[in-house]
Amino acid sequence: MDGFKEARSLEELQDHVKENDVALLYLYGEHCSVCHAVLPQIKPIVESYPEIRPLQADVQNLPEIAGEYTVFTIPVVLLFVDGREVMRFARFIEKNKLNEQLEKITSALKG
Repeated sequence: MDGFKEARSLEELQDHVKENDVALLYLYGEHCSVCHAVLPQIKPIVESYPEIRPLQADVQNLPEIAGEYTVFTIPVVLLFVDGREVMRFARFIEKNKLNEQLEKITSALKG
């Protein structure tokens, strides 16, 4: 799916979270119509925060991701700061609420 850089393994996702101060994961399914509709709406929002390092992964192709990140529905947006999950949005993701939360979190990190 065209969007953020695609992770090819659970290990790549885990490394991404460990190596970046602020890491965002977009977990989706290739055959999920909601996932395909949400990504183009949230991508410009996420990209407006240069400190956030995004990565996406297809949970249907890598089912071990669901267990690792406790994913029961897709799509899911997870935000990690210093390796700890600080935000989670799932299924129907409201872009205004997502932007609001990203603004609060990134502002707190700057201040």
